[in-house]
Amino acid sequence: MSALNPEDPTISSGSDSGKGARLQHVESLSIPPELFEKLYLSPQNRVHGELRGTLGNPTPLALVGFLIALSPLSVELMGWRGATGLNVTIGVNYFFGGFLLILAGILEFFLGNTFPSVVFFGYGAHFLSFAATFQPFYNAIAAYSPDGSQTQTPGFASSFAFYAVFMGVLSFVYMICSLRTNIVFVLIFLCATLGFCLAGGAFWTAAAGMSIGVTLLKGTGGAFFAAAMFGWYLLMVIMFATLDLPWGLSKLPVMDLSTVIKGASDRRKMKEV
Repeated sequence: MSALNPEDPTISSGSDSGKGARLQHVESLSIPPELFEKLYLSPQNRVHGELRGTLGNPTPLALVGFLIALSPLSVELMGWRGATGLNVTIGVNYFFGGFLLILAGILEFFLGNTFPSVVFFGYGAHFLSFAATFQPFYNAIAAYSPDGSQTQTPGFASSFAFYAVFMGVLSFVYMICSLRTNIVFVLIFLCATLGFCLAGGAFWTAAAGMSIGVTLLKGTGGAFFAAAMFGWYLLMVIMFATLDLPWGLSKLPVMDLSTVIKGASDRRKMKEV
């Protein structure tokens, strides 16, 4: 889709008088608002320059990083096939979750897509922070342990729970903002919000020695797994639409909300009319 220009279509022609009279024909293609919001996960806005028509779409790159980092983590939390611990996917969190999301956030920033940029930066920083916390080098867990081991103590669990809760608050803010995009994006944030809140509860109850903490941690994995499944669907929708695949694959629905929930400026214009 890098050949498409989301600005309003302009077709102009004219002739120069005098020497070398010539006919000029300038034409640019336009992305419909509903397709733009499917590809870039944000309402269409006007920006200066032609970067959107020159560069590729970084949104699928961010989704790849998000999904490859979150999917195995959710499975580990649910304990499928004996999976346990969080250290095994630290590298995935760094290089998929952190690096790809930060990179995509920078590119979205230069394209003028503020909302996806903030989302990608926020979750990219989360994956980096999460990986650093559970990597022994940074001593985050061992600092709470009297013997300097990686055993999670009640003090660590109680403190780390606050981080999970506030990541849930951030995801909730993202969910409210996504109400002007599409249903699939909203569901991703809804599941992420639930997952972070369950994680906070799991750490607090574990710190108090309550056995329900294990169940809450599995619930965290389930919520994150649901977010990942919606994310996989969204990735396929964007990639299929980008390549204009036949057999109806490029028209998979995301339940666009931009026409349902009008923006504040659109509402003011309607009142003026």
